[in-house]
Amino acid sequence: MQPVSEVKGVGERSAELLASLSIHTIGDLLEHFPFRHEDYAVRPLEEIAHDERATVRGIVHSEPALRFYGKKKSRLTVRLLVDGLLIQAVFFNQHYLKSKFVLGEEVVVTGKWDRNRAQLTPAVMTAKKQAEEQGLDPVYPLKGDLKMSALKKWIREAMDLCGSEIEETLPEQLIRAYKLMERKETIRQLHFPSSPESLKQAKRRMVYEELLLFQLKMQTFRKQEREQTEGQSRQFADEDVEAFVKRLPFPLTGAQEKVKNEILKDLRSGYRMNRLLQGDVGSGKTVVAAIALFACVRAGFQGALMVPTEILAEQHAESLQSLLASEGITVRLLSGSSRVKERREILGDLASGKTDILIGTHALIQDGVDFQNLGLVITDEQHRFGVNQRRVLREKGLFPDVLFMTATPIPRTLAISVFGDMDVSVIDEMPKGRKPIETYWARPDMFARVLAFMEKQMRAGHQVYVICPLIEESDKLDVQNAIDIHAKLTEALPDFACGLMHGRLDPEEKDEVMKAFAENRTRLLVSTTVVEVGVNVPNATLMVIYDAERFGLAQLHQLRGRVGRGSEQSYCILLADPKSETGKERMRVMTETNDGFELSERDLELRGPGDFFGRKQSGLPEFKVADLVHDYRVLEVARQDAARLVESDAFWTSGDYKGLRDWLEKEGVFEMERLD
Repeated sequence: MQPVSEVKGVGERSAELLASLSIHTIGDLLEHFPFRHEDYAVRPLEEIAHDERATVRGIVHSEPALRFYGKKKSRLTVRLLVDGLLIQAVFFNQHYLKSKFVLGEEVVVTGKWDRNRAQLTPAVMTAKKQAEEQGLDPVYPLKGDLKMSALKKWIREAMDLCGSEIEETLPEQLIRAYKLMERKETIRQLHFPSSPESLKQAKRRMVYEELLLFQLKMQTFRKQEREQTEGQSRQFADEDVEAFVKRLPFPLTGAQEKVKNEILKDLRSGYRMNRLLQGDVGSGKTVVAAIALFACVRAGFQGALMVPTEILAEQHAESLQSLLASEGITVRLLSGSSRVKERREILGDLASGKTDILIGTHALIQDGVDFQNLGLVITDEQHRFGVNQRRVLREKGLFPDVLFMTATPIPRTLAISVFGDMDVSVIDEMPKGRKPIETYWARPDMFARVLAFMEKQMRAGHQVYVICPLIEESDKLDVQNAIDIHAKLTEALPDFACGLMHGRLDPEEKDEVMKAFAENRTRLLVSTTVVEVGVNVPNATLMVIYDAERFGLAQLHQLRGRVGRGSEQSYCILLADPKSETGKERMRVMTETNDGFELSERDLELRGPGDFFGRKQSGLPEFKVADLVHDYRVLEVARQDAARLVESDAFWTSGDYKGLRDWLEKEGVFEMERLD
C-alpha cells in the first residue's frame, strides 16, 4: 500500500510520530487496531453489571462537593437522579467541572459502576452528542506527542481512501466454514463498530486470522525441517524393548507408556525427531529417556545426554548405569573435572564405538569429543542451554534424533506457540505410591514455629532447604537475603551444619556445596533459586521459601519439587506477606494443588504470557487482537487447520490459498534458516 503520507492531513512531522508506532504505510495505519472501545451508549442502571464501565443519563440533584488533598489533587462528588435512583458520581482531579453541574439540569456521565455503593467512579463527563452518535468509541495505543483525535481522523481518511483495496487473506472455504466476516468489513468494524455484536464478530475473525497465520508459519517451519533435514530410521526389535521395559524395577504409568510409544515411533521414522518432553518433577522422564537410549543402542547407534550441572550429570550417570549396565550397554560420564587419563580413555572408547552412551555437561560439545555413530541426542532442562550449544551437540552425529526434556510445566497454549515447530509429549501422571508434598502458607510473624519445625525435621535425621530471593542485602528491595539468613540460621541452629549456595559461587564451589548436601554432610542448605533445577536428595523433606510472593507459581513449584523424592512425607512452607490480590492468590493456589500443569495454567492467567518465562522470550509472538490466555481454544483450532493445510497439495498450488502463501512469503518463511 501507499506510504502513510498519502493520507490527508499527515505531514512530515505527523509521519515521524506515526513511524514511532511502526506505522509507515496506509496498510500499517489500518492495522493499528484499538486496544479497547469505550461504550458511550446510554444504558439503564438495571442492565449494568457491578464493576462494569458504563454511561448513564441523570438529573443533577444537589450542589457538587469539591475537596482538595495532597499536591494538586482533588475529588469532586455530585449526586444524580438516574432512573428513579439517587447515585453518586466521583471525579478525580477534575475540579474545573464543578461549574458544569447545574441543579435540575440533565448530564451524561461515564464511569465504573459500583452497585454496592450506588456510585460511578472514577467518572468522566460525556458530551450528550457523543453518547447519542458514537456508542462504541475506539481507544488506540499512542506514543509521544501523537493525539488520539488526530489518529482517529487519519484512520477514517485512510479507510475512505483505501478501504476498498483491502485484500482477503483467508480462503473462501474457511470463511464459510466458520461464518467469518470478510476482511474489509472486519477492519472497518474494529475501528468504527456499528454495534457491540458487529465488534464481537470482527474480533472473532481477526483473532482466528492472527492465530492461523502464526500457526501456518510454525507448521511450515516444521514441514521444512522434516523434509530438508535428512533423517535415519533406527531399526530395533519391539520385543527387545518390551522385555527391557518389563525388567525395569517399576511399572510405567499410562502417560510414560504413551510418551515412550511416541518417541519409539519417531526413532523408527525416516524423519529426524525434534520432540519436547514435558514432565513434572518426579514424573519419570529419566526412565523414558533410558528406554529411548536402549532402543537407539540396540539399533546400532550411540546416545548422548547433556545436562546443565556436573552433579546432575553424575546422578543421571548413576541411574542410567543401574538400569542399562545389566543389558550390556556401556554408559560413561564426561565432565569438566574428569582426569586427563580418564578423559583420554573415554574419548578413545567413544570414537571407537566401545562407549554406547555418554552423559555430561557442556563438556560434551567441546572439540575432540567425537562419536563413532551418534543416533540420539537428549538435552535435559533444554532452556538452560543456548541455541548454539544445542546445535553443536546435534551436529556431532549424522542426522541424530533430538529429544529435549524439561521439568518446567509449560501451559499447552504456550507450548504450541513457542515450541510450535516441535512435537510435544507430556507426562502428566505421577508414579503410584508417591506422597503429595504438604504445602503451607505462613506469615513472617510465625517464623518461630517454622524454625521449630525445621529443627524437628533435622532431629529426625532429615534435611532442609531454605530459599531466598537475593544474595546480599539490598536497599531497594525489602526482601530476605541468603547471606543474612545463613548467618541467622547458623546461630539459631548450632547443632546442624548449614551450607550456603548462590549464583556468585564458581562452578567448583557450587558443586562442592551441593555434594556436601547430597552426601548429608550439611543438614541445612540456604540458597537462592540456583537449586531450582538441581540434584536428587531423597533425604530432604522440608522446603522453606522466604518472600514466596516474589516468585511465579511455576518457579515455586519447581523449588517445591526439590523435596518429596524419598519415601518420607515432605513439606513446603511459603513464608510470605503479599500485599496484592495476585500475590495472595498465588499462595492460595500453591497450597491447594501439587499438579504442575494446573499451576502453570493459573500462572499464565495471573502473569500473562509475556512474563511467564521470567524474561521476554523471542519465540513468544505478539498479537494485535488475539490473546494467548483467553483465546486458547481458537489457537487449538488454528493449529489443526494450519497443520492440515500445509500437508495438502492444494495449499501450495491452488489460487484459493494465494493470500496465505503471499503472507508466508512476505514473512520470509521460505528463506529463513532455522538454527534450532
